Amino acid sequence: MVRVLLVDDQELMRMGFRMVLDAQDDLEVVGEAGNGADAVELAEALQPDVVLMDVRMPVLDGVEATRRIVAADSAKVLVMTTFDLDEYALSALRSGASGFLLKDTPPESLVTAVRSVASGDAVVAPSVTKRLLDRFLGAHGGRLRDASVLDVLTDREREVLVLVAKGLSNAEIAGKLFLSGATVKTHLGRILSKLDIRDRVQAVVLAYETGLVKPGEA
Repeated sequence: MVRVLLVDDQELMRMGFRMVLDAQDDLEVVGEAGNGADAVELAEALQPDVVLMDVRMPVLDGVEATRRIVAADSAKVLVMTTFDLDEYALSALRSGASGFLLKDTPPESLVTAVRSVASGDAVVAPSVTKRLLDRFLGAHGGRLRDASVLDVLTDREREVLVLVAKGLSNAEIAGKLFLSGATVKTHLGRILSKLDIRDRVQAVVLAYETGLVKPGEA
């Protein structure tokens, strides 16, 4: 059973999410919060598998709430936003969210996303993250982190990370670098381990923040 905490300042929105999730045999809504501060407290108390998190809320916004929940290892966070180029969504990803969805996502997609995040996967397409980063870093002058954090990677791992950051799938990377799919998967696993990051989305964010990939690159 996947245990879910709903966080949104609109009660009707929480009711809608609860109806969708509670209708599934393997999903259970274990609590609700109307602001980020309550979300942090409930996440610590209830230890849900997934927090479905709004970003724009009173008292404490969803970005800071996400950072605190992830830092405390209380749960994985799936951010819900109204706009796919919402800067709040990018900030939440940088704070450790496992992905984000639009609030008008079809019910079946919401259910799939919650299950995916609970199992350890990320649910944001790298191409969407790339658009967010293009806009965010373009407005803030580029690099945000010291590129020396990438020194632990081999040349091949850097190549793979660049292509991941540009939105290519494992199969596409394999074709471009003349590798097998299994080899690409192995390289990606090593990249995540060496850089101490959790998933493909975090890898895309780091590649941009260190300047390995520049905003606007195809």
